[in-house]
Amino acid sequence: MTRRLFLTCAAAVLAAASLAACSPLGVVNAISPDGDSSASTAIRYGSDPRNMLDIYRPQAGSGAAPVIVFFYGGNWVSGKRSDYAFVGRALAARGFVVVVPDYRLYPQVRYPDFLVDAAAAVAWTERHAGAYGGDPSKVFVMGHSAGAYNAAMVALDPRWLGQQGIKPDSLRGWIGLAGPYDFLPIQNRTTRPVFDYPNTRPESQPLSHAGPKAPPTLLIAANSDDLVDPARNTGALADRLRTAGVPVRELHYGGVNHYTLVASLSPTLRRLAPTLDAVQAFVDDTLGGDLSGNMRGGGVSGSGSDRRTSGPAR
Repeated sequence: MTRRLFLTCAAAVLAAASLAACSPLGVVNAISPDGDSSASTAIRYGSDPRNMLDIYRPQAGSGAAPVIVFFYGGNWVSGKRSDYAFVGRALAARGFVVVVPDYRLYPQVRYPDFLVDAAAAVAWTERHAGAYGGDPSKVFVMGHSAGAYNAAMVALDPRWLGQQGIKPDSLRGWIGLAGPYDFLPIQNRTTRPVFDYPNTRPESQPLSHAGPKAPPTLLIAANSDDLVDPARNTGALADRLRTAGVPVRELHYGGVNHYTLVASLSPTLRRLAPTLDAVQAFVDDTLGGDLSGNMRGGGVSGSGSDRRTSGPAR
């Protein structure tokens, strides 16, 4: 099989599958080399059996590295950290220490218990990152889909880190990939019991917490996302944060969908979209104090090439 055909087949499998299925992510992990990274696995950060995390580190480097805590998706009903080894490897190869935690899922828990876990994982990271080559003063949170929701709530609603004895403003920034940030009334029947629909609390929506104290933000969405509306969620949250004076980078990519957006972090599928480059540039610019790339509507062509374009405000 040629490399081009292999890429096409892998992308097709991912596009047709939900993140609840393990096999597509297993494919991505299998075709993603370890690269310049090493892993420490099954580290406990809490008392529940699900309160475990894996850490990925650069093989080489000097000084304390920036840290990214990555939360995976799965509609808060499925997912496991080992399925996202490719994310940890890819980011670690770019010089980051990466923490990938599991968190409790429905039906074991409902909102907001998985946010308690997410904040606990971040608090553990800030307290222990130094032992793994990370700089606890340079922590970012990141997530995809439901995981992007978790990252958003930890970054935007100060209650969760505050409950862990961590200053809410300790985060240097956050990154959301195809996240649901405004989804009331809940249409997805799987999601409804997770948030006790129709009695869902309005404060469960990240959009309601977007204010001037939010950390610098990178929001990325797929133009062709038929699961999480990119305009209502990514676009609206970016607008709200931007209006509040928060530095925001908003990118919309062609050539990917809800699922292949996160898969594009893998070395083998990186041609689909420059997601990894965007994450690295955002972290580097945030730490360097250069957030002039406060763009609206940037993206790639529908062919999935690495060509970037920027469009007008919508």
